[in-house]
Amino acid sequence: MSERKKAQTIIYEVHDNLYVNLTNRCPCNCTFCLRQTRDHMGGSQSLWLEHEPSLEELRKAFQKSDMSKYGEVVFCGFGEPTERLQVLLAAAAFVKREYGKKIRVNTNGLSDLVNGTDTAPMFQGIVDTVSISLNTPKADRYLELTRSRFGLCSFEAVLTFAENVKKYVDTVILTTVDTTLTREEEEACRMLCSKLGVTYRIRPWES
Repeated sequence: MSERKKAQTIIYEVHDNLYVNLTNRCPCNCTFCLRQTRDHMGGSQSLWLEHEPSLEELRKAFQKSDMSKYGEVVFCGFGEPTERLQVLLAAAAFVKREYGKKIRVNTNGLSDLVNGTDTAPMFQGIVDTVSISLNTPKADRYLELTRSRFGLCSFEAVLTFAENVKKYVDTVILTTVDTTLTREEEEACRMLCSKLGVTYRIRPWES
């Protein structure tokens, strides 16, 4: 994209779910990231934020919405939501308490490296589903694809986070994108997820 059009889109609809756009910060610069070629998703305006929303701004946005329409509230926007982990957890707890909604976090799985601590226990009682982008079954290829600022240790950190967070969250899913891996690589990912005791999902490519 030649120019980033900024707006203050902090919540937006995708299908029957409400998505929350907390930040544009991310420790990765993935070669396949959709935000390199577009500025919105679903029914949103630009997801490039004018500023990161405060917890109070998030609460007001939820209160102005018809929350009864949504099956799930998903923390996923144009950035890695665990870059603002404390705000994420506080906002998710508010939504669960006030509206009784299921909470999902879509993440790159690098929360522990981002926050410098074991973050998995913090999800307990607040988050129902964690969906983690696995992308590939190999550490070197993972770094090649994601260009993570944390380097080669990133892949192992993702697996460690997945294994730990399943102790505190009902559903943990590791995903790859359809058409981007060979059948052999997909089978390697499936075996890896089986070993970790989490679900493997191949999600459709979005252009």
